[in-house]
Amino acid sequence: MRGKIKDGDVVAALSYLRGKTDNDPMLYTKFATNSDGRLRKLFWADCFGDVLAFDTTYRKNKYNYPLVIFSRCNHHSQTIIFGCALVSDETIDTYKWVSKSFLEAMGNKHPKLVVIDGDVVMREAIKHVFPDTCHRPCAWHLHKNAFLSPSSDLTKSSPFLMDFKKAMYSDFTLEEFKDFWMMVEKHGLVGIKWVSKMYENRSSWATTYLHDIFFGRICTTS
Repeated sequence: MRGKIKDGDVVAALSYLRGKTDNDPMLYTKFATNSDGRLRKLFWADCFGDVLAFDTTYRKNKYNYPLVIFSRCNHHSQTIIFGCALVSDETIDTYKWVSKSFLEAMGNKHPKLVVIDGDVVMREAIKHVFPDTCHRPCAWHLHKNAFLSPSSDLTKSSPFLMDFKKAMYSDFTLEEFKDFWMMVEKHGLVGIKWVSKMYENRSSWATTYLHDIFFGRICTTS
């Protein structure tokens, strides 16, 4: 980040967080610098849930740095942001640092389920830090990836996208799901790589295979 610890926006942010920490024992903050004293990672959080969504907004701030957002759903079905991290890169080590900072903030209590987007580096880092936590891919990103698939047969098949969404959310039995998935033949998509991959990984995204896992109404990262 552009400022050193000694001046500028960085010191203002750290001073603000220190002040908040003094007044709120539930607030946890942590930061890391490089050898030049420049801030590279900043994390803060003030509550916890058994189910959380882990998302990154890409460079939509004046520093052009990724902002990692931790969110959950309250008992009113409202999305609550309870933790954030501003980072200078998106390496697996950085995401491990963010995940470990989160774990420290929560007293080493692992969440039961984490909803993550399709970022491979983020997914691997989270799996490393939370190996026993159920990892569910974001339903919104899955649907978006289907729409943006390089296969022209897939992107032109709006009826398939509707059926794929139904496959994600419907409370099918195992046999009903398998029977429903035969719709790929109807849409002429047998052998399409993305479709085959989704079926192979169905236990991670289809509600049918997640009956025994509490996910607190969360199935997307945003």
